Amino acid sequence: MGVGEKGGARLPLDRIIVGDCIEALGRLAEASVDLVFADPPYNLQLNSELLRPDNSRVDGVDDDWDKFGSFAAYDAFTRAWLQACRRVLKPSGSLWVIGSYHNIFRVGATLQDLGFWMLNDVIWRKTNPMPNFRGRRFTNAHETLIWASTGPKARYTFNYESMKALNEDLQMRSDWLFPICSGAERLKQDSGRKTHPTQKPEALLHRVILASSHAGDVVLDPFLGSGTTAVAAKRLGRHFIGIEREAAYAQAAEARLAALAPLDSAALQVVKGKRAEARVPFGALVELGLIVPGTVLYDQAARHEAKVRADGSIASAGAQGSIHKIGAHVQGALACNGWTFWHYEAEGTLKPIDALREAARRQLEPQA
Repeated sequence: MGVGEKGGARLPLDRIIVGDCIEALGRLAEASVDLVFADPPYNLQLNSELLRPDNSRVDGVDDDWDKFGSFAAYDAFTRAWLQACRRVLKPSGSLWVIGSYHNIFRVGATLQDLGFWMLNDVIWRKTNPMPNFRGRRFTNAHETLIWASTGPKARYTFNYESMKALNEDLQMRSDWLFPICSGAERLKQDSGRKTHPTQKPEALLHRVILASSHAGDVVLDPFLGSGTTAVAAKRLGRHFIGIEREAAYAQAAEARLAALAPLDSAALQVVKGKRAEARVPFGALVELGLIVPGTVLYDQAARHEAKVRADGSIASAGAQGSIHKIGAHVQGALACNGWTFWHYEAEGTLKPIDALREAARRQLEPQA
């Protein structure tokens, strides 16, 4: 898909825009983007070349795009591009930004000043960091990502169950272990020099995009570099918009994308938890005839029972109310999940009413 429409404006989907990010963002439609991933200049302030103990030169970041005259100049630049990203983000969208100790604290303060709401800071711990050659500091073995929504009450996307699935059914933590980009993934020029000095690993962007967007969403990277965000987005069935001011980097990104085949739709299906399913009240089961008024419900051990009423409430031991309220009442508890507590009798066994909820959900799903 080449171009989309948003509010009458043309959206350059699945394209790389070569130019200044702030100017390019200004031409995009307001509230048109679902997710922003930004890898801005770190303002490393390198004043001299870095040498290894054998006096060989370290291929570090000394490009003009990473140089600013002062902290004030860097802060002004940060504020400008973050404001521009905020304008194009949907209210339900979110933003990730990555940085090092040189810049991430300044970026974080500006995010808060602009009204973004911090969701997490994530530590990317590198399995193979570059050593500290001078031996005067700790080895810098991590970078920090900030994940933020558009405000404290924003309904942002978080694919919690998918993150658990990636982590062997354990909650995904905020410290992530990945190697730096190397080997066949690292783009290099004919001379053998890195195409881009700060190319991020695809594994990192895979996790970011899978965590905080859906298939078909629009992912924007205002500092696309060698194209890792676009590659991960395309592979995962998302649309991308990349902005990159350096033509050589944009060309490298285009070449990567041309060689990439996206995953098929079946491979893009993700695990969904109960919270992602359509809400079905217990009363809907009565209305749909899946359970009739007068039916007696039991707990799993048949110690307690309650009778279903026509309005979807249940009654037990002189009390009446929802399946949750009465479930808590008969146990003397503060709360109860009535869907798993109450059972109905069928074919000589007790079955959880949650099974009937699944049947109701299937009946209530809109037909394609």
